Amino acid sequence: MQNLKGRFAAVLPAGGLGKRMGGNIPKQLMLLGGKPVYRYSLETFLEMEEIAEVVMAVPADWKDHFKKEFSHPKLKIVVGGAERWQSVENGVNALTSNAEYVLVHDVARPFISKEIILDVCETLINKGSCLVAKPAVDTIKIAKDGRVETTIDRNTVWMAQTPQAASIALLKKLYGRIAAEPLNFTPTDEASILEYFGESVYIVKGNALNDKLTTPEDFEIFASRAR
Repeated sequence: MQNLKGRFAAVLPAGGLGKRMGGNIPKQLMLLGGKPVYRYSLETFLEMEEIAEVVMAVPADWKDHFKKEFSHPKLKIVVGGAERWQSVENGVNALTSNAEYVLVHDVARPFISKEIILDVCETLINKGSCLVAKPAVDTIKIAKDGRVETTIDRNTVWMAQTPQAASIALLKKLYGRIAAEPLNFTPTDEASILEYFGESVYIVKGNALNDKLTTPEDFEIFASRAR
């Protein structure tokens, strides 16, 4: 087992307002099992000795609220960007430790396990950039105008989750390339940026416990896990 202590940082984008959830406060601040959603994954990362620092990117109007509500020596809070990937860029640029790698994780996935995080860390060192994903269990159809056109082999389909991870130096280099020549699409995750620039991205197997909290119905399901 390699010594992983302090070699990794985490960036937690929490800048979205969770419009599909409804309500007057950001989804990440809503209570789940008596605790704000964001605290679950944040505390998991902060507890791990492998993680040297954590940067959380939050909505500008809520930055002071987050700062007052929670503090930790390893935590820094920054303002997120207009798009998710820009929030992550702000977070990556705010890193100050000697960490070599960064794990990007959505706080709307509250039940990330330390085991999966360690798998990501090991994959980063042994293979390279990676993302957590779970295999598709349903048959996947491609349809157009309400009519099925083809069926995809589900054994080749993976449902992307987070963390998604790479070396800090690599991400900063790619952000520099984007600044010089803006993308013609809006990246939905870090893997899509890495893929666009021809970087290999390896899969770390995830699970349903790491699913994303998106709708009010999800809150009912996730609340039972929080007990």
